Amino acid sequence: MQKGKRMFGTNGVRGVVGEEMTPALVLKIGAALGSMRKGTIAVGRDTRTSGEALAHALKAGLLMTGCDVVDMGILPTPALQYIIKANRFDGGAMITASHNPPEYNGVKIIEADGTEMSDDETIRLEDRFFAGEFNAASWDRVGAETVAPDRIEEYIQAVVGHFPPGIGEGMTVVVDPGSGPAALTTPIILSRMGCRVHTINARLDGTFPGRMPEPTPEGLQPLSEMVVATGAAFGVAHDGDADRAVFVDNKGCYIEENYEFGLVEDYVCSRNPGGLVVTPVATSRLIREIAERHGCTVDYTPVGSIYVARRMIELMGEGKKVSFGGEGNGGLIYADHQFCRDGGMTAAMMVAVLASHNGRKLSEIRDGLPAYHLVKEKRHVRDPATLVHAVEEAFSGETVEKIDGIKIVRDNVWALVRASGTEPMVRIMIESKDPAVAEAMYQEIMQVVTG
Repeated sequence: MQKGKRMFGTNGVRGVVGEEMTPALVLKIGAALGSMRKGTIAVGRDTRTSGEALAHALKAGLLMTGCDVVDMGILPTPALQYIIKANRFDGGAMITASHNPPEYNGVKIIEADGTEMSDDETIRLEDRFFAGEFNAASWDRVGAETVAPDRIEEYIQAVVGHFPPGIGEGMTVVVDPGSGPAALTTPIILSRMGCRVHTINARLDGTFPGRMPEPTPEGLQPLSEMVVATGAAFGVAHDGDADRAVFVDNKGCYIEENYEFGLVEDYVCSRNPGGLVVTPVATSRLIREIAERHGCTVDYTPVGSIYVARRMIELMGEGKKVSFGGEGNGGLIYADHQFCRDGGMTAAMMVAVLASHNGRKLSEIRDGLPAYHLVKEKRHVRDPATLVHAVEEAFSGETVEKIDGIKIVRDNVWALVRASGTEPMVRIMIESKDPAVAEAMYQEIMQVVTG
């Protein structure tokens, strides 16, 4: 049985600052990374109040092992990932806790190709961390630091250059970066595409005074009100490190993220038909339905953007055509741009989606998608693995998939029961076009769960 990760989760290591997350811990992470990835390492951070202290600690660990460090300052995670990939850095690290509340912070490790570090390599890094196996350099071989906050422009240009000049002419949009690093990128990107841009929560502030870093429908009410007041085509909001984007339509209504995925997928696959769409097992069946419109096939992965990104790379390495990828949480991945979730690119892509519909409103386009009913629940249990196994036994006579947890697949409904990767609980998802069918399936699952 393969050894699992002890400290890092699906998207890095996170914790409350001053408790689990300390400069001493981050220094050791930097030293472990520097011992594994000799060369030049790019470092960035989001706007959290603890970011500067933790970034200095990370850089100290890297410098002590002889790595050179380029500090990119405050920028979105996908911007750092793009800069690393485009400039062939030897690796990188981002100080961020993404959507977590402001008292949290964390570290994401990035490889030279711009992807997040794989599970196997993360376990190697953890082994060094816990064993204290750091290759400290001698006094004359320690690393040097340079500061390069202006490199963020490379990312902005890359996103804007993906689209025809002026594609957003005549379109008004509202951007809510949530006081995070997207304030430095998304408004500029959309302006350069020709849009008239209004902003809310666009001052960099690690206390997140306007709303929490997780963009929820409740927290986005001021964004919705501004969209309606300005007659905007849509509003876009980002999480704390801007690798995700979520939207409200022209009426100020929140677009559930699976439908966001579907809207962008429809546009991308219409221009790249006949390929593969890579997504986790927890994504709506809507994604499969839209893929099939364009002759595309869905390839399912475990839950987590890193698994989607690496599967896309693997399939392309086999010579297969990959049209699109992403998760049903606002994290979409564009194979012709980079292999990570990119909220800035998704914001720009929504401009292109609307431009392709010749004046139709986003609310109309959204209402034209097939309707699905999704039930989500989290249940805290002492032994998640045993519960997942019990569900597998109870439905052993049916079609089940074991890509991540247990997914029971019927013609008109599916249900997924999987153990959380971060806490002792199971996540339950059930989806059908018919709410009554979804509810009946939920009751079947509950009979096993509640025993």
